[in-house]
Amino acid sequence: MPTAIAVTSTDLVLPAPDRHTQPAVVLRPPGQLDLEGALAETSALLERHGHLVAVVPDWLPPAAVRRLHTVRAILETDRIALVDTALPPLATALLVRQLRQLSVCDFSPGVVASAARLLSHYIHAGALLGSVARLDRVAVSLKAHAKSWSPGAQFAVLAHPAPHLLKLGGSGSGTHRSGGLPPGPDFATHLTFARGQLASDWVTAELAPAWRVQGVMENPLPADSAAWWATPKLVEFAAAIPDLSVLYQLVASVRREECRWCGFELIGDRCGFCAAPLAAPPPAAPASASGASGAGSPSRPSSSSRS
Repeated sequence: MPTAIAVTSTDLVLPAPDRHTQPAVVLRPPGQLDLEGALAETSALLERHGHLVAVVPDWLPPAAVRRLHTVRAILETDRIALVDTALPPLATALLVRQLRQLSVCDFSPGVVASAARLLSHYIHAGALLGSVARLDRVAVSLKAHAKSWSPGAQFAVLAHPAPHLLKLGGSGSGTHRSGGLPPGPDFATHLTFARGQLASDWVTAELAPAWRVQGVMENPLPADSAAWWATPKLVEFAAAIPDLSVLYQLVASVRREECRWCGFELIGDRCGFCAAPLAAPPPAAPASASGASGAGSPSRPSSSSRS
């Protein structure tokens, strides 16, 4: 069976692009499932799939994050990868779908888990906002804050891969400017967007043609998007590589290594399962005469650093 790809809410599960893409597993939060139930659920997943890769957004409530770590610790298993991401909600859903696509390929669980960091670099994520007065995910100038109070103000904001903000119809407020539009990808993508409480066709009428996307799809707005962007008046968007063959070639072209700590295969510079870096840390400086012995010996990554 393919490696299971798990999410923490149903709105991070986008429709499968084809019949081969496996469905995502939704791990229910503490308020919906007690610890005993979570342990039984996860054990069943490991029995059926062998390995579990859970995508953990940075906006997840602390109680939900603790639950994931607690389950992994109690089960005493190295077959659960908790993959952190700082992407906005809609972009996170796209990343999850890409991992679901890759999980049915001939990649090992370690490669699938560590591929999340690689694929994130190729996702362009942003939003059209009616206000940036409370936005703290992207640097906002005082001038932009002041313009947020203007009636009908709208801002195009790119959060990833590089922050960019500009006021539509006026001068850009960001450090870059590309014809009055956020800079887009220079490779083939599909654009996914989701409407909040902002009536605008700017994403489909202006952004999509300028970015030369190969397709546009609308999805419901994730429940956490309004909080992430600090306003319900938004249209969230994200452009990503849709084609499995391209994703496969991208991941397969990266050199595979063996994690020096847990033994899983990995790509990039960090293991997706234990978070150990590819390269060993530099040796510690010689201890002083009064220093403790063994100061330079390597140590296992802590449970918090391995997630």
